[in-house]
Amino acid sequence: MPVHAVFIALLALGATTLAAHAAPASQCFGSVSKGRLDGGVRLPAAGPNFSAYSAAAIAAGRTHVHATTAHVILAAYAGAHASQPSARYVYGETGMEKGGPFAPHKTHQNGLSVDFFVPVRNARGEAVSLPSSPQNRYGYDIEFDAAGRYQDYRIDFAAFAEHLYQLDVAAKARGAGLALVIVDRSFIPALLATSRGPWLRKHMPFMRGRPWVRHDEHYHVDFKLACAPLDTAATL
Repeated sequence: MPVHAVFIALLALGATTLAAHAAPASQCFGSVSKGRLDGGVRLPAAGPNFSAYSAAAIAAGRTHVHATTAHVILAAYAGAHASQPSARYVYGETGMEKGGPFAPHKTHQNGLSVDFFVPVRNARGEAVSLPSSPQNRYGYDIEFDAAGRYQDYRIDFAAFAEHLYQLDVAAKARGAGLALVIVDRSFIPALLATSRGPWLRKHMPFMRGRPWVRHDEHYHVDFKLACAPLDTAATL
């Protein structure tokens, strides 16, 4: 099947899957660090090239986002599948259906914040998902070294860079954007060395300072979307 046909088919599958989980619309209020959400939607548990980090987290309601964010995520996964068909992606914490404080995170409050686990390959070069269990806090306690290595896992920087590119493309196509991307600073040279490196250098809003926790096993993305003031009355 031609690449463009695969892309269209995956987008259709993603839209159908999301429709089963989604309310008609969403409205974000305030900011990612002090906000709330009306009409939050739950991300699908899995798709052709992605999965959630934890079934328990889904059951606890920790994988809700703004509807536009959800559509961006699914479109980006479809785009990544078309160009990196062997890569496997895992998304992490997003937020609650109605937003608000989301411990232990300082953000994730209005449906526009998403954690994505780094795509990896094993010692045989096969694309796999990181191990996720209560023992490693569903992946969040994994520690990569500065070269992107953890036990027999190696970060797939080409798949990583492609996903960032596809997120930006999908966001802009839907009137949104990427406001902030938090990545362990030691990984940026490897990302910039990929084929998407020149584009990332010019367009990706990487955090310039030091985050309050290391972002080595996952990267954090805040999406850019117009939100109502926090004190606005609910309309949905």
